[in-house]
Amino acid sequence: MLSEEKRRELRRRAMNLPLHPGVYIMHDHSGQIIYIGKAKALKNRVSQYFGSEKNHAEKVRQMVAHVDWFEYILTDSEFEALVLEASLIKQHQPKYNILLKDDKGYHYIRVTKEAWPRVSQVQQKMDDGAVYLGPYVSSWATRQSVDEALKIFRLPSCTRRFPQDIGRRRPCLNYYIKQCCAPCLGKISQEEYGELVREAVDFLRGGSASSVHQLEQKMREASEHLQFERAARLRDRLLAIRRMAGRQKVVAVSVPEQDVIALAQGADAACFQVFRFQDARLCDRESFPMGQVGEPESARGAFLEQYYTIRDRIPPRVTLDGPAENTDLLERWLSEKVGRAVHITVPQKGEQAHLAEMVRSNAAEQVAQTTGRTGRETSALDELGRLLGLSHPPQYIESYDISNLAGEDNVAGMVVFANGRPLRSAYRRFRIKTVEGQDDYASMREVLFRRFQEYEAHKEEDEGFGHLPDLILLDGGKGQISAVQPVLEHFGLQVPLFGMVKDNSHRTRAITGSGGEVAINSHRAAFTLVSSIQDEVHRWAISYHRQSRKKHTFSSSLTQIEGIGDRRAKALLHHFRTVSAIREATLEELAGAPCMNRPAAEKVYAYFRQEENCTPPKN
Repeated sequence: MLSEEKRRELRRRAMNLPLHPGVYIMHDHSGQIIYIGKAKALKNRVSQYFGSEKNHAEKVRQMVAHVDWFEYILTDSEFEALVLEASLIKQHQPKYNILLKDDKGYHYIRVTKEAWPRVSQVQQKMDDGAVYLGPYVSSWATRQSVDEALKIFRLPSCTRRFPQDIGRRRPCLNYYIKQCCAPCLGKISQEEYGELVREAVDFLRGGSASSVHQLEQKMREASEHLQFERAARLRDRLLAIRRMAGRQKVVAVSVPEQDVIALAQGADAACFQVFRFQDARLCDRESFPMGQVGEPESARGAFLEQYYTIRDRIPPRVTLDGPAENTDLLERWLSEKVGRAVHITVPQKGEQAHLAEMVRSNAAEQVAQTTGRTGRETSALDELGRLLGLSHPPQYIESYDISNLAGEDNVAGMVVFANGRPLRSAYRRFRIKTVEGQDDYASMREVLFRRFQEYEAHKEEDEGFGHLPDLILLDGGKGQISAVQPVLEHFGLQVPLFGMVKDNSHRTRAITGSGGEVAINSHRAAFTLVSSIQDEVHRWAISYHRQSRKKHTFSSSLTQIEGIGDRRAKALLHHFRTVSAIREATLEELAGAPCMNRPAAEKVYAYFRQEENCTPPKN
């Protein structure tokens, strides 16, 4: 760990750096490079690392804790610093930079040389006499192409061997859903099977457009020679190719060539997902799971820099799901690297925005598999964090609501959502103590003040009230926000605070903060999560209010008895739980209850017996 003396020493050194562009290189005590960064002004950027830790992400704090010394290289411009940083990161692979591995090996399509050939995807080319198509860079695209060919030409994908297994077992499901010609049944000749394989290979070599042209020509020839069964089979293959092409349009776009990159973050993990498009069709996808990456804007910039350092193909357009740091510099670097203009965009609406959201959902699914949550929960938290401008998705959310009836039985409810799910063990209820009448603002202020008093008393425990939330959502608008913000300032806390605004139908409409309202209706994942939180905190608060009102009503009926005041009424209800239990209690049981004596017990006993005698008999 970095001692305070060492931190001050490093800060003194950083303050002596020039206000000049350059690259800084952090070393640990063994001299190993652990981080490389660039700066427009070295003094300002490097000195930030050794100042207060309050504004640092966890990853930055860990890196700074291992710094023993640093060096720097001056450059003539910020752009030169970017180019040099990319080169040094690729060379040294520092521990605390976002590291991407160039794991794009070569992939092949293998067609065996045997009586009944099989088509499959492999990663290595063997000297086994088979025909190999390729090499291909993308394993995903290779696998997709093989799967398409097998389905279109109804070739088997099972492990059965032919002709040995012909007639030995029942066909698999693929035969019944018309995705296999089932050689195992013996219903297709070896010649016909061989023709299917040759057509599949032509499809894989030439693509769907070439295969459609060839099959149309063969179908016409078969019709002219009155080979109607053969023509029908060729027609079915053409329909299968067109159906497959139709499915591909789900991820086809109007931009002919582009990469779409999105980031999803979880509590302890993150993932970048890349969808690559050529000829307006998805041709490859890559996933880069990693640990915490810190600020999304900075992480996107670092990812772009390193991704295109290890990838040769750079498209004319790169679409992101959110802003990236140093976009202008990155555009210039990519343009010079590829010799033509490259544009980085962050779409706000339309086809491209929906595409970026789809890629981000895929990244969220990868994070969910790592963290054990559903992709929907991960996506909702990530989306909510971005909408509210938070540095990280809010993993621990507290929500508050006030409930009363014309100022009577004033109570509050607090619910907690951890990792997108209700954490019922952390739910709390508050009876308002200092507010008379109906004043929701003052009531909310009292509740939050008491809550953070408990935090100050238990913050060393880091659980229950000792756990500081990542986000506070109040049921209400600007008034509630204005009432509670001074409480956070009083305790010196910087917890994001927002209100949940309802429409005239009492449904969630927007989120409001000090900067105004944020519409969430068009963001389905975040909208669903916030609506769930608002409904849950309302349910929790109103159920407590009804319970309190019921007890208050019971207590009021007991105070009608001579000699029973509020104190004895509450003690009786607390001891017996219900008025029915008090009514059925014996004289001795009543006399033995807290705050009771024999005369008071006799009054209560007589009151309920008199009440029973006055009840008219049932017919």
